[in-house]
Formats: sequence, structure tokens, C-alpha cells
Amino acid sequence: MTKFINPGLMQTSRRNVLRGSMLAGAAALSGAGAMAARRTPQPVKADAISRSLHKAAAEQTADSTAKPADLSGYTRVKQELVAPPFAPEHEQVATGGPKIIEITMETTEKLMVVDEDTGASVWALTFGGSVPGPLIICHEGDMVELTLRNPEDSMMEHNIDFHASTGALGGGGLTHVYPGEECVLRWKATKPGCFTYHCAPGGAMIPYHVTHGMNGAIMVLPRDGLKDADGNPLRYDSIAYIGEQDYYLPMDENGDYKTYEAAGDDYADSLEAMRTLTPTHQVFNGAVGALTGENALRAKVGETVLMVHNSCNVDSRPHLIGGHGNYVWESSFTDVPLTGMETWFVRGGSAAAAMYTFEQPGVYAYVNHNLIIGAMLGGTAHFVVEGEWDNNLMEQVVAPRPFET
Repeated sequence: MTKFINPGLMQTSRRNVLRGSMLAGAAALSGAGAMAARRTPQPVKADAISRSLHKAAAEQTADSTAKPADLSGYTRVKQELVAPPFAPEHEQVATGGPKIIEITMETTEKLMVVDEDTGASVWALTFGGSVPGPLIICHEGDMVELTLRNPEDSMMEHNIDFHASTGALGGGGLTHVYPGEECVLRWKATKPGCFTYHCAPGGAMIPYHVTHGMNGAIMVLPRDGLKDADGNPLRYDSIAYIGEQDYYLPMDENGDYKTYEAAGDDYADSLEAMRTLTPTHQVFNGAVGALTGENALRAKVGETVLMVHNSCNVDSRPHLIGGHGNYVWESSFTDVPLTGMETWFVRGGSAAAAMYTFEQPGVYAYVNHNLIIGAMLGGTAHFVVEGEWDNNLMEQVVAPRPFET
């Protein structure tokens, strides 16, 4: 509801009240426009680059003189998003004409345990309540129509930048939602491949939101599906969706991880930790062990898995120990896939896909092959594969035993 609290000056809504009190209380704060007024952000002097980023990520207005989009020939379908590491129901080969894929996401702020052994936790900023945000799947030529909702009890402003889209900072300039607001953005998927999406409110709030979990991936499939270099169709039995998340968790003078009452309270401390460029954790799917033990990925011998790997902020080098990337798309699905890869590359700010058909049973470790990250910071997942062992591929000829010198 609109109220006039300052008659003669400007029309004021709850949104403007939030914006005004934020800017008044933290004019020099990098990313100040992204912190809701109910909690006072701690001032941190922004550098010139951060100020420029803030201006670049400011809200934009769509051109009112532009012609309405031509939606003739499109059919509407709702896609029910699911939590990682799973993928929503979809067609590998598109049937019929282009579609408008309707999706809804809430920007949920929640306290998450990052490492049970140390008690490290973070007020995660999420799309849909998970780190990473849910995987979205469409086909080239489809429209993605997102309803983005920021719950009333949120502490912060949020938005979304789709790397797969065209214009308005990936949609980031048109989707700034304050607590209690929603918006709807529709964009056309013109480029096939795997792409990152993330929150980008402005200034230092961009890396702050990203390193607190607010990122995910969208896969834009070719309409006729994936193919090898000769044009032969490639099919998968399942998708394993893996998001690599770097955290920079503040510690006290004793080396213990700090705890905070609410989302945003760690802002100043986090900026200091982030400036070191040294993650305290670099994990898959939000937490140490999120994809190991009882949470390990499952497959069977003979099954083909498409591994979609999102890494919004840092470079990654995925490697499947005991397996390979039979086909790897580090960039567009229109490019010829790399084949027989031992380790592949996911550029920071990107998502990539790798396909493998499991040939042996057992536990396969999927790791960042910067092994410091894989073994010490949490960048490890496990595939548990069922089936019959094939001695033609590997055989233990002699078990470990003492030997005489």
C-alpha cells in the first residue's frame, strides 16, 4: 500500500522507505542498497571499483517504447524445480515447438552448517533454500519465465543475473526485489550450454551474496539433444548436479568460527575475510560431506550420468577418480565435445557438463583436482556404483603382502 509520509517531496512506499533509510545510514557502504533497513549494516569504505560495480548493477527500466514480445507459437509449461543434486523432469530432445518454461524461486535466507566437525556455519543466501540453487533446464529457443519472490522476513534485497540471457545485466537490472516483493522476468534462451546464474545486488554485495551460496545453474539443451563430433545422439540416464561453493567464514582471535544472530550480521567481518582471496571452505553442494556417505550419488554399471558442475566464483578442475569424462562440454553444446578427459576445466563464473558411462562397481571420488581443495577444504563427492566387477578392465593379481629382501 502506498502512503504519503513526506507530502510534497515524493510518493513513498515500503520499498522507498527501505531504500531511503539504507542509503541515509550507510551512504559510504559498498553495496549499501542491498541491506534491508531493519538491521543497521556496519560501514565499510567502498573502493572505486566497488562503487562502479554498484552503479552498473543498479535497477533499470525496460524500454516502454519496445514492441511486446511475439509469443505466438509458444506453449506454456510449468517446471517443478527440485533440490540439488537432482534435476527437474525434462525432455532430452524437444518435442513440439518452443515453450515458455514457468518457474518460481524464493530467495530464502537460512542458517546452514558448513562443517559439522568444526561447527562452522553460515547464514546462507539461497535461491530456493539450497546451495547451489536448483538446476533449471530448457531448450534452445524456449522462453524462461521466472517469478522471483523475496519473503517478508528476509533481511536483504536480492536479484538474479542469468549468464545465459541477453540484456539488463542478465536480468539483474530488472529483478531487484526487497523483502515482501516479487517480480516476473521472461527471457529467451538463445545459446545452448550450461550457464551460471547468481544474485548481484551491487558493489561488494555481489561477491558477498555469491560467497554465501546465492548461485546456481541453468542447462539449455539443443532442441535435438546432445551429440558427438559425428552428429550421433548422446543420451544420459540421470543428471548429477554439483555446485562448487567457496566460503570465507570469519574467525575470532582463537581461530574459532564466529556465529551471528541473523543474515547480514557478518557483513563487515566477511568482507575482511573475502579480501584474503583464501577460502576457509570450498565444498560441493553447500557443506563438507554433502555428497558423501549417506548422501553419496548413486548409479549402476552401464548407466550414463551427465555431471553438471557449476562454479560461480572460482576456477575448478573436476576429476572422477577411477573414471573419465567420456564427453565434456566446457563451453557451448554447439561445440564438439572433448573426449576421454581425465580432468576438465570449469572457469569461475561458469557451468560445464561431462558425461560418463560407469564400467566398474565401487566408490568413485569426484574431486576438485587441486587436491588441497579436494582433500582439505571439502571439494569432494562420491558416486557409489552397483554391479559386477570386470577383471578385463582391472584385476588385483596379488593382494598386499610382505616381501623378502
